Amino acid sequence: MGYGSLYFPSMTARIQLSQPAPATPHQTLTLEFPVEGVALGGRVQIPGDKSISHRSLMLGAIAQGETRIQGLLLGEDPRSTAACFQALGVQISPLEEDWVTVQGVGLGHLQEPVDVLNAGNSGTTLRLMLGLLASHPDRFFTVTGDSSLRSRPMDRVIQPLSQMGAQIWGRQGNRLAPLAVRGMGLKPMHYHSPVASAQVKSCLLLAGLMTEGATTVTEPSLSRDHSERMLRAFGADLTVDPETCSVTVHGPAILTGQTIIVPGDMSSAAFWLVAGAITPGSDLVVENVGINPTRTGILDALQAMEADITLENPREVTGEPAADLRVRYSTLQAGQFGGDLIPRMIDEIPILAIAALFASGTTVITDAAELRVKECDRITAMATQLAKLGAKVEERPDGLAIEGGIPLRGNVVDSCGDHRVAMSLAIASLRAQGQTQIQRAEAAAVSYPSFNQTLAHLCGLALVN
Repeated sequence: MGYGSLYFPSMTARIQLSQPAPATPHQTLTLEFPVEGVALGGRVQIPGDKSISHRSLMLGAIAQGETRIQGLLLGEDPRSTAACFQALGVQISPLEEDWVTVQGVGLGHLQEPVDVLNAGNSGTTLRLMLGLLASHPDRFFTVTGDSSLRSRPMDRVIQPLSQMGAQIWGRQGNRLAPLAVRGMGLKPMHYHSPVASAQVKSCLLLAGLMTEGATTVTEPSLSRDHSERMLRAFGADLTVDPETCSVTVHGPAILTGQTIIVPGDMSSAAFWLVAGAITPGSDLVVENVGINPTRTGILDALQAMEADITLENPREVTGEPAADLRVRYSTLQAGQFGGDLIPRMIDEIPILAIAALFASGTTVITDAAELRVKECDRITAMATQLAKLGAKVEERPDGLAIEGGIPLRGNVVDSCGDHRVAMSLAIASLRAQGQTQIQRAEAAAVSYPSFNQTLAHLCGLALVN
């Protein structure tokens, strides 16, 4: 087995990543730092926003003309989206360049694929794509994903699509992939979603693009609005009522290809914001981060914990607000987080739990039961794995209670195959005494392929092969 090792010149800290062998496809990330951590400094660019990357590929595929995308996240999830739409007859340039081009086929012209569509580990790919597939009449599609995705509930989108007239079949009472879809002419509806979910909302809005009339989704609170912003940019007739948390799309629509610049992903930035906030002496700037108000719950939570985070150079990037975020080490205070804040930071709760480990008092997170149906059960995963590091974390049905100020000690932990768990554990290791080994560390590549290299860069490490 080969190794790529990252070392401080002083050899007082190290990061070592085992490369997978033919018989063992998983990586182990070994980290060891001084107990006080290593001051993080400098400026860092983060990957493009994953949510916007998915949507730019999808809307580009069903638009008329060419869509050009700069800053697309080159992680595994957007690659799954691109592969699915290529199988549906859309020409997409290789996801290796600064600019990616999509030659749109126009709404209603996705081809019937000759093979099963594979969404990999991406719930966004599968759930949003179902809205488009179900509304393409006279075509038959089969869709699946990896073992994790095949265990995640799809009925939250299948049920409302079925009310619109969709025909979808799946395992366990049409709940789980693999799924079979017969495209139909759908009818509009007003759906009252029981949860605030951008994936449910976006799926139904995409289905409504080819449906005669008004398709409306009402949520209990506002979920992220990347779909609404991008649909408007592509020319859809869409209205939003913030008072009732309702969005309406009027179909049938005609979309036109656009030029899209993808800002940095707040979910990726959150790891460095917490790393800087908990590590003495840190002062770093995370550049070009999307600060869409529906995504800044983690900023609100960290600032409520008295983290020293400031916004610099605010601007707008193709309809999305962005800024540089400066974070400096500070003494954190525990917080109570729940309610409408949770949908605005649902993906960042694992790394918020790491911040809570270094806050004075007990942090309580509630109303986050959605975490149990992510890439893994993130509530159980974080409670179990942090306990291995010596933390005191109480698992609750809809969240966590985390006691701050307990010294961490290195141990062998597991990502549970979840990218956000893997990266959160790596940030926790910055302040753990002794060596931490993270098993199945390759999961980070789903949304942040260069995470380990960026961690090394921010710590002043040099890569040694």
